[in-house]
Amino acid sequence: MDVEAIDDILHKHEHRRSNIIAILQDLQARENYLREEALRYISVRLELSLARIYEAATFYKAFSLVPRGKHKVKVCCGTACHLGGGALNIEQITRELDLDENGNTSDMLFTVETVNCLGICALAPVVAVDEDYYDAVTPGKVTRMLSQYGQGKEEEPVEED
Repeated sequence: MDVEAIDDILHKHEHRRSNIIAILQDLQARENYLREEALRYISVRLELSLARIYEAATFYKAFSLVPRGKHKVKVCCGTACHLGGGALNIEQITRELDLDENGNTSDMLFTVETVNCLGICALAPVVAVDEDYYDAVTPGKVTRMLSQYGQGKEEEPVEED
């Protein structure tokens, strides 16, 4: 646990309890998840109960209490995406990536999760990788889509056909 980095985050947010969501966001941005020891440290520093911190950390799906990969893959399973073949995309992504019980690859490059809706049903089926959204995804497009995020490369998304 990098206490100095946590202190910097707390200082940035003026050690205000009311800024707990922003504090947790900044903390998670450092390691892609919220470590228990870091939450305990924040609890002491802000004089805020650990239960209140966990309440915020578990309420919002954006927060994770388990390690997550560098790239977050969200596969939409809403009605339109499901009818459009979303389940086939999940199967293909699962074949492509060797995922552990938390949906992470062993190299922590990817975390895969299903979501109920990404809000762009007209473009179904949809998959999001970080902030990049891909429409009309088919199992045949999955390999090419994921390959651009492999081995830490930060490239522009491939244009879809």
